Amino acid sequence: MPELPEVEVTRRGLVPLVGATVTQVVIRQPAMRWPIPADLPMLLQGSQLLELNRRGKYIIARFERGCLILHLGMSGRLCLLEQDIPAEKHDHFDLHFADGRVMRLRDPRRFGAVLWAGEQPDEHALLNVLGPEPLDAAFTGEFLHAAIRNRSSPIKVVVMDSHLVVGVGNIYASESLFRAGIHPETPAKALTLAQCQRLVGEIKLTLQDALNAGGSSLRDFFGADGNPGYFQQTYFVYGRTHQPCLVCNTPIQVLRLGQRSTFYCPSCQKRR
Repeated sequence: MPELPEVEVTRRGLVPLVGATVTQVVIRQPAMRWPIPADLPMLLQGSQLLELNRRGKYIIARFERGCLILHLGMSGRLCLLEQDIPAEKHDHFDLHFADGRVMRLRDPRRFGAVLWAGEQPDEHALLNVLGPEPLDAAFTGEFLHAAIRNRSSPIKVVVMDSHLVVGVGNIYASESLFRAGIHPETPAKALTLAQCQRLVGEIKLTLQDALNAGGSSLRDFFGADGNPGYFQQTYFVYGRTHQPCLVCNTPIQVLRLGQRSTFYCPSCQKRR
């Protein structure tokens, strides 16, 4: 599933559309994770794209008449294309713009979303429950320490909770915990303030490194321009089961937490 860096890379790739006017809305397959609203052509045709923002893993496209919420689901891509490129089997939704370009949603598994949020997207049910952005100043070690002091679940599971902080998915949680030297099974409430400060710092650095590398391209992710990301080439632990740790040569191990594979180094991330 595309995580925060991949969604942000996608958003940045679509920014050249800001200021363009929608000339056509094409809904080929409305049966996505939630049905694509049938009245989108009426709402969007002739409307100018004013902004492209991101909240967690959601892209928010603000038009003159309101906001569109876009989510990539498990395997979705938003592509920026020329209008003469024909649609393929899994191309379910298009926005055609007056400058000759198309924003196209390609989603083989159809877990993505195209939803109308009106004038106040922050009040939408999908967005109003989200925690702070991990790269924002509001997400600090002090904030994390206070938020987890009564939580006994493993810290890996807790930092992936979007109600606590958005966008720290499976890949980047594993990588950040390694960088911080914290075992993923550590009960969240057992972390000291110093550990929380270190973990927050590593989450920010890991996500920023991923952004600089264009995200991670493991299966389906490519940016809006069709280019892959390269962050997977620098993973310390994710997907490296039984390979030597890049720091200490101990074989990387894997366990299941919250129904997700969790990768760690038993030497660099000792249980305490």
